[in-house]
Amino acid sequence: MPDFRKILRGTGVALVTPFGSDLEIDFDALGRVIDHVIHGGVEYVITLGTTGETPTLSKEEKIALIKFTYEKVDGRVPVIVGVGGNNTQELVSDLEEFPLDQSVAVLSASPYYSKPSQEGLFQHYKTLAEASPKPILLYNVPSRTGRNINASTIIRLANEVPNIVGIKEAGGDMAQCMQVLRDRPEDFLVVSGDDALALPQIACGIDGVISVAANSFPGKFSEMVRESLKGDFKTAKKLNDQLIEGYDLLFAENNPAGVKAAMSELGIIENYLRLPLVPLSDGLNTRLKAYIMKNFSVKA
Repeated sequence: MPDFRKILRGTGVALVTPFGSDLEIDFDALGRVIDHVIHGGVEYVITLGTTGETPTLSKEEKIALIKFTYEKVDGRVPVIVGVGGNNTQELVSDLEEFPLDQSVAVLSASPYYSKPSQEGLFQHYKTLAEASPKPILLYNVPSRTGRNINASTIIRLANEVPNIVGIKEAGGDMAQCMQVLRDRPEDFLVVSGDDALALPQIACGIDGVISVAANSFPGKFSEMVRESLKGDFKTAKKLNDQLIEGYDLLFAENNPAGVKAAMSELGIIENYLRLPLVPLSDGLNTRLKAYIMKNFSVKA
């Protein structure tokens, strides 16, 4: 088994899915996004994360996105594929059908809406891990799913299910984060899923972050993470201080509406989302534009 605490240390980015005015996937724009984040210094990318609006994508579109991402990345950084949802058996089928050969791992968000018990969460992930040809990273995001994966369940999965190798922790609970870091097996990867908490969580011992903001601001964000991981928190804080307003603006209404608006302003993609998501309100978009103009280069 690879050492995931080494190969996925630093910044991963949950890629957006760009759309054109016809709301079809804009693969040319996705190619620009991938180049933008890799040139900006991120350590790895995630395709089919929820930031990619996966609930609105067909299975055929998901497979096309995976294949395109492999081709465009071309081995420059590791690729993770998102396979999550609340129908365990359907996810088992996806793990069998999706082209996972070039991925290093699968990121799987916990079941949404169903609100399973902790035992249900354990059995769900155990089933996925046994079916998956690639190692599984848990994804705990209770603000979206309605159910927290408790620290005890995370540690149980880490110890009892060999193909579960890490977690993206986006619960916003620093106490739970510290408990997981205290009790995890030595080789179990823990990364943040909260851009705004990445710095203090790294100070507690977390291995990096899977970021949304790094779609738009990969250079400054990934540098902040690297400086934090080196223990240079003075430099990291200066960088993070410049990003704090950006975090607030990106997530004020919806993800990925905020980051898509930012990337549109930067000239990387067009600002289209599939319903039920809509672009930012005019007032927030104006504030985000002013922040970007002040802090980042905008393409002509």
